[in-house]
Amino acid sequence: MRALITGVAGFVGSHLVDALLAETDWQVWGTFLFDSDRANIVGAVSAIQADLRDPEAVRALIEQSQPDYIFHLAGQAYVPQSWADPWDTYETNIRSQLNLLQSVAAAGLTPRIIAVGSNEEYGLVRASDLPLDEDTPLRPNNPYSVSKIAQDFMGLQYFLNQQLPIIRVRPFNHIGPRQNERFVAPSFAKQIVEIERGLRPPVLRLGNMTAQRDFTDVRDMVRAYILGAQRGAPGEVYNIGSGRARSVREMLDIMLAASPIQITEETDPARFRPSDVPISCCDPTRFKQQTGWEPRLSFEQTLQDILEDWRNRIA
Repeated sequence: MRALITGVAGFVGSHLVDALLAETDWQVWGTFLFDSDRANIVGAVSAIQADLRDPEAVRALIEQSQPDYIFHLAGQAYVPQSWADPWDTYETNIRSQLNLLQSVAAAGLTPRIIAVGSNEEYGLVRASDLPLDEDTPLRPNNPYSVSKIAQDFMGLQYFLNQQLPIIRVRPFNHIGPRQNERFVAPSFAKQIVEIERGLRPPVLRLGNMTAQRDFTDVRDMVRAYILGAQRGAPGEVYNIGSGRARSVREMLDIMLAASPIQITEETDPARFRPSDVPISCCDPTRFKQQTGWEPRLSFEQTLQDILEDWRNRIA
């Protein structure tokens, strides 16, 4: 079996490589952009430089890799960046997936495809919606969420009219080692470790601390993707998450308790989003019943591992 991971050098892609090499005997192929940091690509991976916005590059990629499974992870995933340059997010996320599905269909292949959406598709969540199931109305409230809805429904379209075995997933917030510091958990961890190392004053710069999110360890999330590819029903859509909302405040308190340094806090208006939902958590029942997936790693363990990751990065 051959698995193709788009965005193999990224946070999630690199963890998916680890899981596939540890748990299967599949050949693993992956794509990366020319300016990607490939430090996370380890093990026996056939890595191919490709811009998925280029139809010809994607056609050649599919012809060369001949995948049995595709995990489409590549894309622009940072919500604030989608506000700064909406068209770049639309083009990167929508066109890349379109090129991928068109190339697969044109080649006459039928790999099982994980099309990765996002909890951001639900957008403006109301208290009466919680926990969010797959039938909750989609109310996109940022450009990134619009791009992910387009990818989600494009996957459904290609299942319906091209009979491609596409499994659509809507992962909720996932965190863990290797994540970019632009995101909340690694941002806290990096600041804490820099303070521990004496590289910055003992002051944390913080955004919205009251937001509550459904956090899952990335290593549990990639296991979910593998199970989804193997056991998911083509054409179906699944929420993936812990089913529990935790506040950003709780996240920081756990990290601070794991550090010996006394640290003060300072609000940074630049870290607030133009649009932020107070609370979000999912009902993952449909996915769990279909695949048997359950998260294994605790919230506390994940945060400890993120801190250790930054302690290793910052000598």
